Amino acid sequence: MPRVIRRATVKDLARIQEIAEASYARYVSRIGRRPAPMDADIEAQIGQGAVYVHDGPPPLGYIVFWSEGRDMTLDAVGVAPDASGRGIGKALIGYCESEAARLGLDRVSLYTNAKMTENLSMYPHLGYVETHRQMQDGFDRVFFEKPVQPRSTSTDPTE
Repeated sequence: MPRVIRRATVKDLARIQEIAEASYARYVSRIGRRPAPMDADIEAQIGQGAVYVHDGPPPLGYIVFWSEGRDMTLDAVGVAPDASGRGIGKALIGYCESEAARLGLDRVSLYTNAKMTENLSMYPHLGYVETHRQMQDGFDRVFFEKPVQPRSTSTDPTE
């Protein structure tokens, strides 16, 4: 059965919480507290239709995003540690970007913690540009955005 990215359901809640705990645990000592995604109300986010999973099955990763004005806000990405390095996080982010393009939005916006140094190099590698840094909710956050590539409306198959 091929792996797919699909909208999460409450049946996925326990697995998503498990992935969030495992994928963000390494940052607790760096930040000095639990990263925000570890304590997010994932059940409410699922109810709002904002959570998607990369389904193995079982889910190997998840992403939380929603549209806000002309932006797609990417809130969290988590990959099960035993599935790390397989491109699952990149596929989930790509899915978010394609949804932003499908909706005709202008950009994908996100933030990460300044102590999550791996993300500070990963996001620019994926085409994101740092816009600013600020303390928010007690976290030292680094904000990024990436313009959405418009979907082609051409019907010419040679393009």
